Amino acid sequence: MLDIADELHGWIEEGRDFAVATVVSVGGSAPRGPGAALAVDSEGRALGSVSGGCVEGAVYDLCTAALRDGETVRERFGYSDEDAFAVGLTCGGVIEVMVTPVTAHAPSRAVFRAALSAAVRDEPAALARVVQGPAAFLGRALLVRADGSHEGGLGGHPELDRTAVTETRALLEAGRTGTVALSEDGSHCPGGLTLLVESRTPPPRMIVFGAVDFAAALVRAGKFLGHHVTVCDARPVFATPARFPEADEVVVDWPHRYLRSTPTDGRTVLCVLTHDAKFDVPLLTQALRMPVAYVGAMGSRRTHEDRERRLRDAGLGDRELARLRSPIGLDLGARTPEETALSIAAEIVAARRGGTGLPLTGGATPIHRDLSGAAA
Repeated sequence: MLDIADELHGWIEEGRDFAVATVVSVGGSAPRGPGAALAVDSEGRALGSVSGGCVEGAVYDLCTAALRDGETVRERFGYSDEDAFAVGLTCGGVIEVMVTPVTAHAPSRAVFRAALSAAVRDEPAALARVVQGPAAFLGRALLVRADGSHEGGLGGHPELDRTAVTETRALLEAGRTGTVALSEDGSHCPGGLTLLVESRTPPPRMIVFGAVDFAAALVRAGKFLGHHVTVCDARPVFATPARFPEADEVVVDWPHRYLRSTPTDGRTVLCVLTHDAKFDVPLLTQALRMPVAYVGAMGSRRTHEDRERRLRDAGLGDRELARLRSPIGLDLGARTPEETALSIAAEIVAARRGGTGLPLTGGATPIHRDLSGAAA
């Protein structure tokens, strides 16, 4: 639900009745992960997607039926010879979808409204819903905020809400969407209730160091991937909003000094495009010791060898240097700034998702990998 929060918030503020279908589990080469949503209002208008087109028509019908009947339902869609071109997933995967009516009298409407409001304000919050268990629990929801406060509840044993809040907050802190199995009394025994936890956190940061020509293209690629993009350079003549209109921020500062003072986390991406030792070495010495998602540096192989020698002289060891992606990007044969930005963006995605960077043609590994049991 939270992946279409901006549009859905408008619907709920207008007082519309709607039903929302949410992917609660996937298997095989399913096109979209848990949390993907499609909503249909009482006038038949739709937004979002659960499958990239494979089963949208069938899910749309489930939503209209839920609005009519007021019942929360769960449905499985998978590949078979009979239904592959009807309502099945021709990619060979399986998805399970829960459809929840959100009408004026729906018990969870207030929780959904609070969750959507938090999402559009970029406030860290997670929405937990019962997606499997006794019918009396199905669709119940609670909203958990970063400070541990919560709204709504799952009902049942008092320990259930307390345990659900604890588990939901842990996924929120990791910025993950996934499922949690609980028993009705709140213990961790599987087979009782399954919660789908949708986390919504501020967008991950991409910091591009070096206000060079390639940086403008990388800013566009970073925005396309959903990052909050900052450009940093010590030279005020180059680091200007006019040169990087699509960046969220343009900062004039020494790169290592800015990195030391700005917030980062385990999702932050650092791209060093300066290929100038006086900027690179102090910056990378700091960056490679930080728990960020990706550190890449532009330059030729000769530049990389010289840079690595300087970094070793600065005290970095093999483990820290192994984190450095240099020369930056995947080997696409890129020449132009746009092609280079594409190669860098591709490497960032591969690093995040565990991809190999190899062609899918002729490969035998799964197209969609499950690295942790939950989608980020």
